[in-house]
Amino acid sequence: MDIKLPPKPWYVKYRALMALAILMVGLVAYTMMLLMQPNQMNVSASQVKMALARDTFFNEFVDVEGIVHPFAVIRFHALEGGIVERIMVDEGSYVHRGDTILQLSNPELLNSIRDSRAEWEKNVRNLREQDIQMQQQTLLLKEKTLTQRHEIRNLERSLQQSREEYRMGIKSKAQMEIEEANYAYQVEKLSLQMQSLAHDSASAVLRREMIQAERSGADRRLRQAEERIGNLYVLSPTEGQLGRLDITLGQKVQSGTTIGEIKIMNRYKIHTQLSEYYVERVSAGLPAAIVQKKDTVPLRVSRVMPEVKDRMFDTDLIFPDRLPENIRLGKSYRVKIELGQPEQALIIPRGDFYQHTGGRWIFRIDPHTGTALRTEIEIGRQNPEQFEVLKGLNPGDRVILSGYERISAAEEVVVKETEEKK
Repeated sequence: MDIKLPPKPWYVKYRALMALAILMVGLVAYTMMLLMQPNQMNVSASQVKMALARDTFFNEFVDVEGIVHPFAVIRFHALEGGIVERIMVDEGSYVHRGDTILQLSNPELLNSIRDSRAEWEKNVRNLREQDIQMQQQTLLLKEKTLTQRHEIRNLERSLQQSREEYRMGIKSKAQMEIEEANYAYQVEKLSLQMQSLAHDSASAVLRREMIQAERSGADRRLRQAEERIGNLYVLSPTEGQLGRLDITLGQKVQSGTTIGEIKIMNRYKIHTQLSEYYVERVSAGLPAAIVQKKDTVPLRVSRVMPEVKDRMFDTDLIFPDRLPENIRLGKSYRVKIELGQPEQALIIPRGDFYQHTGGRWIFRIDPHTGTALRTEIEIGRQNPEQFEVLKGLNPGDRVILSGYERISAAEEVVVKETEEKK
């Protein structure tokens, strides 16, 4: 006889479905809980670089590479044209002022100088003849004056005797008047001769001055012509190292042709190129320095070329006090050019966070939890070593500077001081 079983509860029939539904609800809840939590990443302290934000002096400067150049380069030229006959000094040699660098030959110039000397000798003879003629004319006038005075003295004695004879009645009045008229004529003639002699003396002085001026001019022209022979020897205008020579043996050069250059070696300068971004901020007189083996050598901007080429402009710096050790032409140094006076600011060191975040945020480590959280910041000025922070951080805040290629996608970063051993 069959026994009638009691009916099973409804939930027994659907217990599998209910278990699955409970499992799905739990999974969804767990997923929602994970989504609501921030994206967190664990990193080792050796994988990132950290530093403190500090309230200190910010020194805005630009760090560039500079090349040692001679303080000045003097170009020298041929004062006279000709053919290069001899080169006395090789490129790179050290020369002193007045050293002969090369010799030119110019037959046409030598012929011209011979003609100038012949003309000078002719002019000297002509001037000498004119001087002799003036002396002879002066002597002739003096002789005539002397003769006239002698005649007047004789006439005076004859006139006195005639006057005695006239008083004695020996001579007539008519004879006496003739003799007195002749004496007056001779006296007037002597006066004219004296005036002529005086004019001749003044004229002689003037003519001699003119002759002397002509003689000086002729001497000067001859001297200038002969000096052109000396110009066939190209001399060093200063002391220094002979740079490139732009000539070869047998080459014909014109007057004024650039022969080469001499580098002034007793002083040096640093030449560098800066980005056009600094063209309005860099000016002559700004301080700079070279840091070499913990030794700081001061520099000063001496010249800024305003022309911009390929987004760069040239700048020269000089050493106001001393030179670096073992300085050589062409040697390169890292140069720091200060762009202003140091100012108090909140600064952090440079790091790759700027490339990944654009300087808009940074991971700041919470001093209580040790977790680094994203913190919005505002970057101000910068130099090759530091950033100025205008907003978002306080002095003493610890931030992560580098490693952002790994952690930039996280919301929170937990920095482990030591890696866990496996």
